[in-house]
Amino acid sequence: MDNTEYLNTYENNLSTTLYDYLLSLKEVDEIRPDAPDVENLWTLMCSSYMPDGVREFDKYPSVSLGWMLFIGMAVAKMWDADWRHFSAKPNLYAYLRDARGYDFMDEFICEHILKLKKSEAQSLSKLAGDVAVMAYNAFTRERFEPASVTAYHAYVRTLHQLYQLGAAMQLHRMGYRMTKIG
Repeated sequence: MDNTEYLNTYENNLSTTLYDYLLSLKEVDEIRPDAPDVENLWTLMCSSYMPDGVREFDKYPSVSLGWMLFIGMAVAKMWDADWRHFSAKPNLYAYLRDARGYDFMDEFICEHILKLKKSEAQSLSKLAGDVAVMAYNAFTRERFEPASVTAYHAYVRTLHQLYQLGAAMQLHRMGYRMTKIG
């Protein structure tokens, strides 16, 4: 199996595992959402996030991964609330991070973007932590060579899945339901 095929298999398995877990908790819809505005922002969000995420990964892998779930939720909420305003920001990731700093980005997103009550924010933080640990466990089971190109690409793919899951969770929480067409 070549490297691309290997990474595709890793990402598909990760996606299925995490989505099924969230589905079992009724945190996502049975049909995965199609949100092109949110997805089109992925490359910019990822490239902006990478310096922070990579720096934190060694000591705080669940934070490095889990923050991307919060970011996906925030982008979905901003898309629903006022996409014209938020999409005009030159660096949406920097906006989220710089409000309180990287370490408190989850709190800023919960309080000011998602507008959650304290108990809701605590529940979401626990869930995000659980999902991040599951993602990290899947990542470490693959035994990627540290600091290798393959490990880097697997990390990016893991972040991408968490971003998409965060968006799916928030769309579900806002009442969006997907239906099959045809």
